[in-house]
Amino acid sequence: MSVIQLKEHEKKVTGEELKPVLEEAGLKLSDSLLGDYSTLISSLDAAIASLSDEKDASPYTDLEKYPRSNIHIPADNEMGAWATKVTAKCTSPTSDLLKGRTVALKDNMAFAGVRCTNGTSMVDWVPKIDATIATRAMDAGAIIVGKAACENSCLEGLSATAVTGQVHNPYAKGYSAGGSSSGSGRLVATGSVDLAFGCDQGGSIRIPASSCGIVGLKPTWGLVPYTGILSLDATIDHAGPMAKTARDCALFLEAIAGPDGWDDRQPPFGLEGGRLKYVAPVDAVLAKEEAKRLDGVKIGVLREGFEVPGQDANVVSSVQSAIEKFKSLGATVSSVSVPLHLVAPLAWTCALPLPGGRQSLLGDIYGRKQLYLTDRAGLIGAKLTQEQFEALGPGAANLYVQYLWAQEKYNAEVHGKAMNLLKGISDAYDKALEEVDVLVMPTLPYPPPQLPDPGSDEGPLSFLGRTVRLISNTCPFNSSGHPALSLPVGFVPAREDPGVKLPTAMQIVGRKYADVDCLKVAAAWEKSSDWTSL
Repeated sequence: MSVIQLKEHEKKVTGEELKPVLEEAGLKLSDSLLGDYSTLISSLDAAIASLSDEKDASPYTDLEKYPRSNIHIPADNEMGAWATKVTAKCTSPTSDLLKGRTVALKDNMAFAGVRCTNGTSMVDWVPKIDATIATRAMDAGAIIVGKAACENSCLEGLSATAVTGQVHNPYAKGYSAGGSSSGSGRLVATGSVDLAFGCDQGGSIRIPASSCGIVGLKPTWGLVPYTGILSLDATIDHAGPMAKTARDCALFLEAIAGPDGWDDRQPPFGLEGGRLKYVAPVDAVLAKEEAKRLDGVKIGVLREGFEVPGQDANVVSSVQSAIEKFKSLGATVSSVSVPLHLVAPLAWTCALPLPGGRQSLLGDIYGRKQLYLTDRAGLIGAKLTQEQFEALGPGAANLYVQYLWAQEKYNAEVHGKAMNLLKGISDAYDKALEEVDVLVMPTLPYPPPQLPDPGSDEGPLSFLGRTVRLISNTCPFNSSGHPALSLPVGFVPAREDPGVKLPTAMQIVGRKYADVDCLKVAAAWEKSSDWTSL
């Protein structure tokens, strides 16, 4: 590595200051070498001190163009769904795509002047900038009305860990609304907002969408900018729309999709020529007579998606019935097998600890070309303190322990092996999608679980045992990057009480950047069926 500057500095790092740092890393240096490296480190410190202010390079929030008011923590938080309320809109929108629509932001998204809890008390942070997609929603005429609660550090599928309280299922109090975009799911389902943002690294849009009976789309990886949103792992980070209908998801996606010049997950090319138009193609499908609505569409029923261990028979039956409906809409339905689908959740699990611990919990996202949320990262050290660790929920705490263990025992080897396997799994989905337009399967293997008693002190093993294999059909497509949509298709009995009926859903997976295919198939099914009567 070349050295930019080498001179005596006013504030010189001494050998005595450097020595314990090296010893902590297991290194012993002679006095001569210690002197040399002290001078070199002094040059680094001087360079760091001379860095100019980053605010000129950061996306500036124009509070005159995007004014916000009435920022408060509501006394009535809609059964746990609201974290913070605010009213914000653009004074000069550039389109009317979302004119007058009310929108909730997930509480891991930056919105200047409004606290961002990320579902945890570990960090107290009020951002100074807006997430790109928040600005895009306002530019399209939407009114942002608040931050929806999310699960602790966005690392739970059960809606019981948000620092703002449990989020209850809109159809049955005491049952999960899903996670981690739990508040977003409930607020859309109850009509408290028209639209909500979710983020999804293992199923966090689709789990609450399925649990709450709404439509949720995890877009193609990189289609929607993740700028200004807290990361779990950049290779699986997705942000996307949650709405009552597939058409509303299409409308929302059209307003927020496309490169923003910051996020390196996004290709700066290949999305021109109308490829970011979603509403018109959906409307064209809906305008057709029912029997021809999906003419020429090939639907592949993913066999392994129905082979998840412990899958609820009522869920399987509901989704199979929903698939039969496609035939009357003109689609061709066939069975498809991707054996690696059953391996994907294990590979996802092994790939997560190292980057997840660093990026999600320590705010350490080096190696990416994106907007760095330095003000928040500065509030966390190289390791969590005991107090910070105790502020985590069971899922986040488990991830941190996994991170420490994987770093000590395996370092980079296992992560690399898992990532290589996931590339092969992604290729297997691509190959299957050469023969069909979309793959379908249950979104979740079982209905929403019952929430633990508030204040319960059950340990992480018991708590996490409530959602074993929950993400078996969702997390594979975070790693592969394919678009995946959850569509409600009926109600099934709760496992704990057959008298309680809860939503279930079908997942529709498309080719990369063919998100519109998922939306068209979902909209066609939706128009011909009343899922609430099934």
